[in-house]
Amino acid sequence: MKLASLKHGRDGNLVVVSRDLKRMTSAAAVAVTLQAAIDDWDTLSPKLETLYEGLNTDANSGEAFDEAACASPLPRAYQWADGSAYVNHVELVRKARGAEIPESFWTDPLMYQGGSDTFLGPREDIVFPTTTGWGVDFEAEVAVITDDVPFGVSVEDAGSHIKLLMLVNDVSLRGLIPAELGKGFGFFQSKPSSAFSPVCVTPDELGDAWADTVLSLPLVSHYNGEIIGKPDAGIDMTFNFATLVAHAAKTRPLGAGAVVGSGTVSNKLDGGPGKHVADGGVGYSCIAEIRMIETIQNGAPTTNFMAFGDRISIEMFEESGQSIFGRIDQTVVEG
Repeated sequence: MKLASLKHGRDGNLVVVSRDLKRMTSAAAVAVTLQAAIDDWDTLSPKLETLYEGLNTDANSGEAFDEAACASPLPRAYQWADGSAYVNHVELVRKARGAEIPESFWTDPLMYQGGSDTFLGPREDIVFPTTTGWGVDFEAEVAVITDDVPFGVSVEDAGSHIKLLMLVNDVSLRGLIPAELGKGFGFFQSKPSSAFSPVCVTPDELGDAWADTVLSLPLVSHYNGEIIGKPDAGIDMTFNFATLVAHAAKTRPLGAGAVVGSGTVSNKLDGGPGKHVADGGVGYSCIAEIRMIETIQNGAPTTNFMAFGDRISIEMFEESGQSIFGRIDQTVVEG
């Protein structure tokens, strides 16, 4: 099943979207918002599935679906916890400054609690008063939405609480991160509003690509119209989503509608750092990783962070070429 939230008020209007992302129908008779649906998922999801089946079997049903009319599936959420499941990414960042990662990073996930009150829509501009010194970067990721997750849930049980998946552009301000982390109290100003894909999907939509709570498909990013990354989200994922959800719920329950991210999708190449797509690699899901590899190989980075007018798009496709979640497509603008 595929769901989206049309822009309306603070929490959007829930619609059911056809598998090919061409048509939609209102879900208002079942649940006005996605949060309302996830609050009572076991009761309401079968009714939403009935609407979904109708859309896919009757080509004349529903109305045209416009991704640009969408807010993020959850325009705001009670919880946004972003992990760093691709330890290759963390290792590169550390290596560039001559530091080794602690052994615990391979067994204990990194995670931060991000702002969830102002998610951006998938086609909304990224607006800042300046980019000078801020180090504006995109981060292409996968995320899951849970139902109510009990305190201390086991990894074995955590996967059953994953109800929906979507894509993320976790915008980061790299120039502000060092000073914030230097205070020893975590991210805040360096992590502005994130954007999510137009559509979220139930795990069954992903077929064999979803196994052991890992999504094994390329995550495709285009930067200023050129492909910059297509790493496989199922490769080099040190911690699966069940592990990330269990980690987040170790000391507290997670409320229905909690969003848990994978962190920047990153693949190694022959045991070492990746390469640009043009050089035969799978590229990168953020600019910081490119700069880290440049630093490791050449002593200094040469690729700039995002400036006004720069555009990033993020999308994932079935083997047939059908877009699964729709496209995140954003431009950095002054404002």
